[in-house]
Amino acid sequence: MTTAHQAASPLETSSRGRRLVVPVVSALGAAAFLTVAHVVDPNEPGNYPTCPWLAITGTYCPGCGTLRATHALTHGDLGTAFARNPLTVLTYLVVFVGFAGYTVRMWTGRPKERLAPAWVLYALFWGILAFWLLRNVPGLTWLSPV
Repeated sequence: MTTAHQAASPLETSSRGRRLVVPVVSALGAAAFLTVAHVVDPNEPGNYPTCPWLAITGTYCPGCGTLRATHALTHGDLGTAFARNPLTVLTYLVVFVGFAGYTVRMWTGRPKERLAPAWVLYALFWGILAFWLLRNVPGLTWLSPV
């Protein structure tokens, strides 16, 4: 008589543990970053350095406002987070979904899939460049982090 569920062998458990090292360490690093961003308010001057691109050129880079958006997200304020950097909010969503899928693949031992088709990476590149340009256009203040 066979059972429907057999216990995993110690070798399988050990292999699964090794496969989860990267996701666990990554999650701990993200939790540390989010904790610091939650506790140390980037809206108060002197808590973080000024963006070097902003200091040199006077224009906003695609990352300007990311710390303030992260701070707002950790406090549950989605509206302020989106106002500070809408690209950051969308990126966090995509990264979270991708990380969850990656963790499940590592847990189940399924083979790694490639990151994305080339056209997606090119679209992402051009999208970031367009966001960078558009957030510095005088009429589009809703894209600026202030």
